[in-house]
Amino acid sequence: MKHKFQYFSVGLITAWLCLFGLLSFLVMLTISFLQHDLDRIAVWHFTLQNYIDLFDPIFFKIFLKSFYIAFLVTAGCLLLGYPFAYIVSRLPEKVQNLALLLLLLPFWTSSVVRTYAMMSLLKTKGLLNAALLSMGLIHEPLQILFTNTAVSIGLIYNLLPFMILPIYVNLERFDVSLIEAAKDLGAKYTTIFRKVIIPLSMPGILGGCTLVFLPAMTLFFISDLLGGAKALLLGNLIEDQFLMANNWPRGAATSVLLTVLMAIGLLLYWSKTNKRVDYEAVT
Repeated sequence: MKHKFQYFSVGLITAWLCLFGLLSFLVMLTISFLQHDLDRIAVWHFTLQNYIDLFDPIFFKIFLKSFYIAFLVTAGCLLLGYPFAYIVSRLPEKVQNLALLLLLLPFWTSSVVRTYAMMSLLKTKGLLNAALLSMGLIHEPLQILFTNTAVSIGLIYNLLPFMILPIYVNLERFDVSLIEAAKDLGAKYTTIFRKVIIPLSMPGILGGCTLVFLPAMTLFFISDLLGGAKALLLGNLIEDQFLMANNWPRGAATSVLLTVLMAIGLLLYWSKTNKRVDYEAVT
């Protein structure tokens, strides 16, 4: 009975992933090689023009901007998330659970609702400007909303847990005796952090960067709400191609390109973690 339940669970999950994951990707892949038509989703005529169009200067500029903002967001999440994950991993177990609960508690609500709350903080007459003016740090309100800075802040806020959790899982299993051994050998803490802690936590860092970088290019509702018309990212481009221009083949080609980038990131993460496992097996 136990084995039947296991087979049923694995089979159900596999069927679900094949139906809503693999099959949908194959549909997008097929449409990306078809010709655009104004009256229908696509015309059954094979073409590479949809991928060639992605190298148009306008689209290429959007790609570069998306990569730039995604890089800044990933760096910001790493700078904020790594110290938090390291401190939490060194706390007692009960305190760790409380800290993780407080981290995830705001994310039980809708991300759209939280983005609207972020707008109330960043707008000209928002709480942030009011606080800075009351403290005398600024003399006139800052124009933060509807800028790339607002988009970056919103993305960091929404994606920060995806950076913290992989790093925390990696650091939580970290062997503290390695730090003690390095101290006994006369290494300073900066050297220990640079040559011991960072290399051993690299799988968590790569996993967090992968989980943050790609969504940072595609969360179109954040750039719509916080950036307005000034922040057009890759996710907005895909949305516009499907919904506004009704150009499903080009939107599908952009989605396939994004999926390929995601696969490259996952392969990089897998290769690094696989080397790590092989090293531990040998030692």
